[in-house]
Amino acid sequence: MDGGEGAPVVDVRGTVADGFEAVSDAFVRNFEQRGERGAAVAVYRDGRKVVDLWAGTRDVDGAEPWAVDTAQVVRSATKGVAAAVVLLLHQRGQIDLDAPVGTYWPEFKAAGKERVLVRHVLAHRAGLPALDRPLTPAEALDPAAGPAAVAAQAPAWEPGTDHGYHAQTYSWLLAELVRRVSGRTIGRWVAEEIARPLGLDFWLGIPADEAHRVGRIGPVPEPEPAEGGGLKLRPKRSVAEAYRDPGSLTRRAFGAVDPLPDENDPAYHAAELPASGGISTARALARFYAATIGDVDGGARLFAPATLTLARTEESAGPDRVLVVSTRFGLGFMLHGPAAPLLGPGSFGHPGRGGSLGFADPESGIALGYTTNGMRKGVTADPRAQALVRAVRSSL
Repeated sequence: MDGGEGAPVVDVRGTVADGFEAVSDAFVRNFEQRGERGAAVAVYRDGRKVVDLWAGTRDVDGAEPWAVDTAQVVRSATKGVAAAVVLLLHQRGQIDLDAPVGTYWPEFKAAGKERVLVRHVLAHRAGLPALDRPLTPAEALDPAAGPAAVAAQAPAWEPGTDHGYHAQTYSWLLAELVRRVSGRTIGRWVAEEIARPLGLDFWLGIPADEAHRVGRIGPVPEPEPAEGGGLKLRPKRSVAEAYRDPGSLTRRAFGAVDPLPDENDPAYHAAELPASGGISTARALARFYAATIGDVDGGARLFAPATLTLARTEESAGPDRVLVVSTRFGLGFMLHGPAAPLLGPGSFGHPGRGGSLGFADPESGIALGYTTNGMRKGVTADPRAQALVRAVRSSL
């Protein structure tokens, strides 16, 4: 497609069902107006795929075209899939959400954490968003070092009394909890109990024979706001100050690994980091969320009705001690609100810092997955993802 004089030519591949053409139009405009380099979007409605599109380059700094099977690191969009593991263990009677974490992980009781409940961890209420000593990248990838660090860490607030986004520590909290309860690593659990039954190209720890499919991610410039471009790109002063202050809980939470790991490193791709290291296609994210709210293609389903209710019942709301802005969380999922504008009041899902997004909306039967290789500065509400969400809403 040609966007007109001065606009890039966008070669969009894939399919769009009748009535969802607005999503294709918004996807093209992301390349023409919002600086997209390479991306994919998929949408399911009532368990059937209605949008499956990709375009641009597989690498943010390359020229090879994005292929039908290109996958990307989706950063914190991983958290929704990881949370589903704990909820499914609960659904099977293997974990009690109201039990202390120390019931399953005795070493975790140290430093005043005896009353941290499993639900506190899922809802970012455990008081453990930062570490007194950040981990090195090698320690972060070590399956023993991260859990040992959070087990020894004293909470930043009385657990259960407030919430703050556990940006990095979520990896070691969930990974170790799942290992203690199930006897399997969280990556193996996802592969055997979620990805394989649903046919998902989603990995927590990508195997060597699939590693060639992963594109390179990297930063891209912020575009000039376009007319109707959605949320303002300029952060509030208090938010900007929190990210600049080395001593703030915000900086310490996002800096729990220092220096930041190379997200394009094969070792990072092979690690099992449920806070930020998931690798996925857009259609896998969309299909995963479709399976949380109903049958997919007339078959597989993940969540029983009671589990779906747990996923999207508000557990945390209001000013977030880490993100500074107001956030809403269910058990492991972000809920629709100003920080994470999804499709409607009942929507739940998770964005990835800088771009990617996955969510479901039970009321409309919609599930969406969006992946990109161009990373922006924002933590939530990426303008490209929001343009696609608005286009889906207009199609209903």
